[in-house]
Amino acid sequence: MEAAKNRLPEDFLKRICDDICRYSYIDPENFNKYDVKRGLRNKDGTGVLAGMTNICNVHGYLMNEGERMPVHGELTYRGINIKDIIEGCWAEDRFGFEETVFLLLFGHLPTQEQLEEFCTVIAACRELPERFTEDTIIPSPSRDIMNKLARSVLTLYSYDDNPDDVTLENVVRQSIELIARLPIISVYAYQVKKNHYDRKSMVIHFPQEKLSMAENILYTLRADRRYTREEAMLLDLCLMVHAEHGGGNNSTFATRVLTSSGTDTYSAIAAAIGSLKGPRHGGANRKVLQMFEFIKRDVKDWKDEDEIADYLCKLVRREAGDKSGLIYGMGHAVYTLSDPRAVMLKQSAAKLAAKKNMLEEFELMTTVERLAPAVFAKYKNDTKIISANVDMYSGFVYQMLDIPPELYTPLFAIARISGWCAHRIEELIYGNRIIRPAYKSVTGHLPYTPLKERK
Repeated sequence: MEAAKNRLPEDFLKRICDDICRYSYIDPENFNKYDVKRGLRNKDGTGVLAGMTNICNVHGYLMNEGERMPVHGELTYRGINIKDIIEGCWAEDRFGFEETVFLLLFGHLPTQEQLEEFCTVIAACRELPERFTEDTIIPSPSRDIMNKLARSVLTLYSYDDNPDDVTLENVVRQSIELIARLPIISVYAYQVKKNHYDRKSMVIHFPQEKLSMAENILYTLRADRRYTREEAMLLDLCLMVHAEHGGGNNSTFATRVLTSSGTDTYSAIAAAIGSLKGPRHGGANRKVLQMFEFIKRDVKDWKDEDEIADYLCKLVRREAGDKSGLIYGMGHAVYTLSDPRAVMLKQSAAKLAAKKNMLEEFELMTTVERLAPAVFAKYKNDTKIISANVDMYSGFVYQMLDIPPELYTPLFAIARISGWCAHRIEELIYGNRIIRPAYKSVTGHLPYTPLKERK
């Protein structure tokens, strides 16, 4: 491992990287000159319209005479408000993630008979191919479970008798199998990581046919296999609110881009996992908890709002925390007054925090949420209305559920793969054109210089 780190001489790397920076420089003024939509964003921060979808709508503002008007956020799956889906399942005291997956994939709510059949199909698909765990997961531990997840998904291509067939029937079959298997792969990959890198016991539990997705995650993760109904219902809520978030989010767009090329399902989903790993996307929930560890360490009085506000100012000025200048968990590209996912998780987190004796931590989070907008306005001269996003509370919920941090982002993937697969299917049916945005070259013509004349 050490030899691999030092394979290239440091002086060579420094010189070559200096060259790369020098020859790759692009004058920022060129972005305005050529009206480049950086990050596929318009100047007002809205996303460039790149397609249409029936799957999901992320509603966070209204346009009034060219101005964005803040509103409370709404998230709808196939036209149905996610809040109504969750409350409907809770009213009947049942798990809702499987129903959510059905809705996203097939476009309508299932009847009781259809839901029972779908749950049976999911349960039958959970089992990994023969010796997949022994041959693929155990022999090559990964410090980061997301990388292991991507590699495992790509490896499943080799276990598929018909991996490249992009007919609807085959892609639906592959999608259901991947949705069913991702939780088991994630938990097993964590167990192997824990054993290899942390020198702790590895426990492999087989998933149970009659348990929901949320229950199976807790059952296979915990050594004693024990969990409460309340814990499983809260994890089920997390899966539901993370299941889908429109075609424009980075990982879903990656899925659609790869799908438009005609590639196989495993390649498309592995790319989405790679995207979600990034700290600007799915990895943000871990950054939120890391930030709060800094706050809890450096702020002496968690109830002193002035001291907390001063520390938030230090974060924005890059004087504290990870020196990124960010207050993680605040702000969203679309939502303005509120992120509905954060609102629902916050409500449930408050109830569990009281039972877990973690109310002080929860109240600290709500204080940061309340104070952060004014700090941004003061130090970034940005009057844009911002609110807490889903990452503010999702990591905290996982922490209260005793889920290890290594699995926070994989849990996001376990949920979001249902949305990825729905968008892949929609792209295959209605896209019919490879996605290819343009890039403006700003390099002038240069003559070729013979080798002996170069300096």
